[in-house]
Amino acid sequence: MHRILVLISIVLFSCTVIADTDIDDQHIKRAVLDYIESQHNVEPDLMKRGLDKKLAKRTYWKSKDGSEIIMETDFDTMVWVAENYNKDGNKFSSSPKVDINILDIDNRVASVKLTVDDWIDYMHLYKNENNEWKIINVLWQYHDTKKHSSKP
Repeated sequence: MHRILVLISIVLFSCTVIADTDIDDQHIKRAVLDYIESQHNVEPDLMKRGLDKKLAKRTYWKSKDGSEIIMETDFDTMVWVAENYNKDGNKFSSSPKVDINILDIDNRVASVKLTVDDWIDYMHLYKNENNEWKIINVLWQYHDTKKHSSKP
């Protein structure tokens, strides 16, 4: 009888862990969708919802003199991007590619790869004290790395 109770406890615990993982997957994907859909649809409130205020977004860039620099973007700039980048509705295709690949989740941290039409973002998210998943780090590049340049 004791073995049966132990087995039932293990099964119930496993179901709870799977359910929590499914919920985390959904919330992580929602934060990533907030990030990209805010740019597609000019909705800065989505960007604010998906990002942590301490966001650090980076990429490498070639300056006009040919030297490589690390270009950084913060929370306020990304909210501005969501408000302005696609105002004319011509920055994305009518059916933009959005592929979200959750690479790993461990308790309150996650790594995600977002692939869209012109670039990829590697993201780190964390679950805050309110159980909200927030993007805190992004490393990105264009698929065509020649675009990483200030040269015309």
